[in-house]
This record gives sequence, C-alpha cells and structure tokens, in this order.
Amino acid sequence: MQPIVPNLWFDTEAEQAAQFYVSVFPNSRIVSTALYPEGSPGPAGTVMTVEFELDGQRFVGINGGPQFPFTEAVSFSITCQTQEEVDRYWQVLTEGGQESQCGWLKDRYGLSWQVVPVGMDEIFADPDPARAQRAVQAMLGMKKLDLAALRAAADAVPVA
Repeated sequence: MQPIVPNLWFDTEAEQAAQFYVSVFPNSRIVSTALYPEGSPGPAGTVMTVEFELDGQRFVGINGGPQFPFTEAVSFSITCQTQEEVDRYWQVLTEGGQESQCGWLKDRYGLSWQVVPVGMDEIFADPDPARAQRAVQAMLGMKKLDLAALRAAADAVPVA
C-alpha cells in the first residue's frame, strides 16, 4: 500500500481522465470505481471516485464539481529516458490541452505536467556556471524540452 496517494478533483470527468491516463502510461490500470449512492451530493449512480495506477503510482480521481479547478501550483513530472519518450508524452498529453514553456503543459483536463529528459539536471548543475547558464537560457526559449539542444547550448555549439 502506497502511503501517499494524490487525489485529483474533477468536475465530472474523473473516469474519462483515468481511462485516458491509463492509456498513456505503461503498466497502468483502473483499480476500482465507486458510484454516488442515493442521498449523496452527486447524482445517484454516477461515478464518485475512480482509483487508478499509472506505472505503479496510485491515484484517486473524484467527481466533486466545478468549484476546484486544477492550477499550475501542482504538477506531475515525467522523467523520460529518451527524446523519443519526451516527444511521445508531449504529443499525447498536449492533444486537446495546451503547451506551456520549459517542458510544462496542461492536458485536456487542465492537469499540469512536466515532461523532462534524463540528464537535464546534470547540465543545470554543471560546475562551470557559464555552461549551466547557457543551458538554462536555451530552456527558457523552449516549450517541449530537447536534451540535444540543451547540451549544444551548454557547449556553445550552434544547433543545425
């Protein structure tokens, strides 16, 4: 049992969102669904909560109504092993959503994600502050992150 489980408040789309997220991430599944009973705040027989796992990480989605929309104050970071993985997550999660900057996006449900390639933190923590600064400046101009372009910027090599 996971000691901390993120709960995501949706208006009415918790089940659809869970199905979407399960289709995006490997090793994912819907664990359970609970319906609103008679006399509860939601319409009886509609989805109240859906519990799901994304690559082993447990989440709960709740259909609680429109009063608490998602903001960028909370986001989930996806660590990607390859640029192809960055590209795939970026494409799927921005579909119907919105690109932001520096690897951030909002999906079709308004949830914020950071799609981050492995190795980026090493560049930003480079002992040579000039290399790190060049990489950070390059990142600030990006929406989807490109590790090769960040490395080239750190090395002051023009990108072809």
